[in-house]
Amino acid sequence: MNPTGLLRGGSFRYRLRRLVYRRKRLLACLFLSVAAGVAVEAMVGDDYTTTTVVTATRDLAVGTVLTEADVGLVRLPETAVAGRAFGRPDQLVGQQLATPLLQGAPIPATALVGDGLLTGTAPGTVAVPLRPADPGIVQLLVPGQLVDVVLSTGDGYDAPAESTLLARSVAVLWTDSGAPGTWPGADGDTGLVVVAAGEDDAAALAGSSSSGDVHLVLTTGS
Repeated sequence: MNPTGLLRGGSFRYRLRRLVYRRKRLLACLFLSVAAGVAVEAMVGDDYTTTTVVTATRDLAVGTVLTEADVGLVRLPETAVAGRAFGRPDQLVGQQLATPLLQGAPIPATALVGDGLLTGTAPGTVAVPLRPADPGIVQLLVPGQLVDVVLSTGDGYDAPAESTLLARSVAVLWTDSGAPGTWPGADGDTGLVVVAAGEDDAAALAGSSSSGDVHLVLTTGS
């Protein structure tokens, strides 16, 4: 037996043990990843149904007007797609985001400025644009925030000052906080807020900006 060969073999095993010890965390992660992949493949199998959906190709900020470069197609298991999903990029190009999206996320109708924002609301709910007297309040609002809408009239001199509660605890759907694009049909100015209102509140809110100063009061709804 060759003593030199034994020495070399022992040295190799020693170096191998050192390498494994030094890289044990990396190797553990790799083994766990492989095990997880095998487990998922075993559970899913080869006969699951997939569907093609439109997803974001990059992180997209609220207010982004979608272009062809912002959207792409991927195939996902049908069970992984909740609710209505878009199947063609041309259905979304030119639409504006009401919420931010992460890269790879499917784009639901509820993420777009428009009728999709009213998904799940009570029958008869409408989207009402408001222009607050203080545009700075828009910076404090996010979709989902509840606000009371108050109309102030008069100046306290020529006409008595009065405040009227027009709507209580209505949800903010969208705000124009200076992001590119705006609510469909609105001018390009900032300071616009869109709220979800029932039929009675909507009648009181319509045209309120031309009747006096509209103020939004942040509330928890309680």
